[in-house]
Amino acid sequence: MTASVTSRRAGSRRPPERNVLDGETFGTRLRHLRRRIALQQVFAELFEKRWMEPAIPLTLLVAVVVFFSVTTPGFATSENMLSTAAELAEISFVCIGMAVVMISGGIDLSVGSMFGLCNMVMILLITIGGVPVLPAIGLTLLAGALLGSINGGIVAYLKARPFLTTLVTLIIFKGVLNLLDLNFSAQTATIFVTDPVWEWFGSGKVAGIPFSFVTLVVVLLVGHVVLSRSRLGWHITAVGASRRAARHAGIRVERVLLLSYVFAGVLCALAGIFYAARLSSASARVGEGLELNVLTAVILGGISLSGGKGTVWRAFIGAATISLLGKGLLLMNVGGEVLQTVLAVVLIVAVGLDIKWGKNRGKAIQKTYVNPTILQYGPLVDIRPGSGSPFEINDKLRDAEAIGVGEVEGPEDVVLDKEGRLYCGTRQGWVLRFSGRNFEHKEIFARIGGHPLGMGFDEAGDLVVCVGGMGLYSVTPDGKHHKLSDETNRTWTRLRDDSRLRMADDLDITPDGKIYFSEATTRFDMADWILDGVEGRPNGRLVRYDPATGKTRTVVRDLVFPNGICSCHDGDSLLIAQTWLCRILRYYHRGPNKGRLEIFMDNFPGYLDNINRSSDGAYWVALNGMRSPAYDLAMRMPTFRRRMMKRIPRDEWLYPSMNHGCVVKVSESGEVLESYWDPGGEAHATITSMREHDGYLYIGGLENNRVGRIKLTGSGAAETDGTTRQPAADRVTVS
Repeated sequence: MTASVTSRRAGSRRPPERNVLDGETFGTRLRHLRRRIALQQVFAELFEKRWMEPAIPLTLLVAVVVFFSVTTPGFATSENMLSTAAELAEISFVCIGMAVVMISGGIDLSVGSMFGLCNMVMILLITIGGVPVLPAIGLTLLAGALLGSINGGIVAYLKARPFLTTLVTLIIFKGVLNLLDLNFSAQTATIFVTDPVWEWFGSGKVAGIPFSFVTLVVVLLVGHVVLSRSRLGWHITAVGASRRAARHAGIRVERVLLLSYVFAGVLCALAGIFYAARLSSASARVGEGLELNVLTAVILGGISLSGGKGTVWRAFIGAATISLLGKGLLLMNVGGEVLQTVLAVVLIVAVGLDIKWGKNRGKAIQKTYVNPTILQYGPLVDIRPGSGSPFEINDKLRDAEAIGVGEVEGPEDVVLDKEGRLYCGTRQGWVLRFSGRNFEHKEIFARIGGHPLGMGFDEAGDLVVCVGGMGLYSVTPDGKHHKLSDETNRTWTRLRDDSRLRMADDLDITPDGKIYFSEATTRFDMADWILDGVEGRPNGRLVRYDPATGKTRTVVRDLVFPNGICSCHDGDSLLIAQTWLCRILRYYHRGPNKGRLEIFMDNFPGYLDNINRSSDGAYWVALNGMRSPAYDLAMRMPTFRRRMMKRIPRDEWLYPSMNHGCVVKVSESGEVLESYWDPGGEAHATITSMREHDGYLYIGGLENNRVGRIKLTGSGAAETDGTTRQPAADRVTVS
């Protein structure tokens, strides 16, 4: 969804200019822009997905299947696919084992000889040994684990190099296999096994699919869960990325390495069992040269040789590519020498393309992810001294009393408790508390992390805090904090998972105890929130947390940077400040108008932040920056903003004017009552919040190094000039 802001005063005229569109042209351009943004968003969100990392190997696999299906008769037949599936399962087991070892930062060149040796062990157990099939399978798997533990023990505990270690064990295992073949091959060839379990492992099918391939699917699913969802999988990846860092994090590196090689041995044994059942024979040549094909497959799938990167699905993609390529060339009557040459060429090309894709994927996301749209504001309000506007610049904040000068960084929101103590957040992730007659005593009330933004006290006296990048937290009176929520319900119609709370911003607690808070943007993290302003799209939402049930639900979606949240005096509705649209919405959460969303005020001269109630039935609104003709014009030109992002550094982008601090007081009917300014931003440059308490107004700011305080005269409301809320013709509409 894209947002468009149209705000024209009834009866006002504007001289024609090149960048102002008439209704028909604007509508046509907006429709084209919507389609383009929607397409770019799909590509950007696709590129962002982790399963898009192996795009090159997957494309190559599809290309191999399509090529041989078209050029080779008999390749795409069901008989060929079923026989290939059985063979593919066997090599895939070995590839998955190799992949786990490589993700942990090692390598195993002995997988081919382990595969052949386990195949021999299985045949010997059920023929000469007379062991029943199921116990023989268990013993063979145990033998594979033992072989893998030999490799892992030497690499992990003796600190030997994986390449040389597994090269030596390859020779040893191969020698043992040759001895067994020399002494027992004649006897095993004369014994036939007729056990139905053995036949099922060799030729059994589930819904027409070979049992070995079904087992492979189960192994892939289990391997995916273990690597991506379990502590052991995270440890394997961490060890492969950096053993030193993993050791500093308290991970038992040696044990993780040992388990990785044990997994490889077990999977080689499983492959050997299915191979033995399918052919019912054993030979010294089984597994010969397999390690090269397996290594080619996992590298082709995108498993990093340096460790710390890869998935079981990538290993399967590489194995499938190698297996299908070999089967296709075999059907074309191509010799083994040509096959090896083709494999080498394919490997070089695929790895080169995959490296290029890995380097440029981030650039592709960056170029397509931010999609500016058209925001067209109403005419700028005259705020110059002497203009007679209720927004007229004054110096009422210039002499504000400063609290905690230099002791606080970025107090985005401020709040006071029943005892009159002042609380604010800092960039360090702390919540500070100032107490004393003049707030001279400072203490760290809680260390939450992130950046505490919106704050409010509930009925129990706990401080509820929106923490940017972390979610919604609660702090007890003794300073202990705990998480209330860091996710909400997902929008299943969208490609991107929006369940995680990226930027919980401001909150308020309604009379029924529910906590409503804004998430300013679902597409950008705390460090990149300014990109949401450049984009100007409806990426935010209003979220509700119910302490009674512990559930978090999204109430209103597709809001343009919802920031300040304030429960109205009537208790039935909320005010929502939309920063980039310079307007305030009213949402009814209960009563006869429940679910209704309407415009309360719009066309402010600056960008809105927090909103809070005043003691006389009005509302305080913070303006954290001011509009300018240049920036208003830029917001009507999405192409200009896109070029700006791509061609110049971020610190040279065109930004709103942030060197003015302003607080506005508005009535329940949307009437501007009074404004408080710090012209030039000498003390309060970017005012993001204000809180009235006991006759004083306390001021916070995201870029300030203090909390301000001014004494309110009377009720804090000055005489007005009769300015009322702007008529319906001036309001903003969201398309």
